[in-house]
Amino acid sequence: MIMEICRDKAKIRVRIAKSSDLDDIYDLDVQTFAMPWSKEALSYDILENDNAFVIVAEYEGEFAGYADIWTVLDEADLNSIAVRVDFRRKGIGDAIMLAMTEMLSANGVETINLEVRVSNMPAIKLYKKYGFKECGVRPGYYLDNGEDALIMKRETGDYAQ
Repeated sequence: MIMEICRDKAKIRVRIAKSSDLDDIYDLDVQTFAMPWSKEALSYDILENDNAFVIVAEYEGEFAGYADIWTVLDEADLNSIAVRVDFRRKGIGDAIMLAMTEMLSANGVETINLEVRVSNMPAIKLYKKYGFKECGVRPGYYLDNGEDALIMKRETGDYAQ
């Protein structure tokens, strides 16, 4: 799966991650999240986990972001999504979300679940743009600071851009 999107004359390419992407993905994960995934866990999802999709976004040929998604039957969990700081506000998050939802839909996924920090308003706004709805709160979910997680879900047909 490769998807190319042009925005403001720049080309964004979203594709399935390869082993050569591991270092970029891991570095971005460490820079972005207070509790990053281990390099081994990311490698497992990229290379071995038949229930995982890891996708990479490139902006003008340069690594710009990624998403790690797990699927079980007709449900998926968005484990993580991140965009490099120097590539934010260029449509990378939109490109990743669009590619992810289209890819999962093509594979029979009807529901996508995620948790997001209640303070992460840019992410919440992006998720809502792609049809995710708030459906609960997990109190104290994030171990680094005890912040609550907002539970969001997208059902087939909930897309609203």
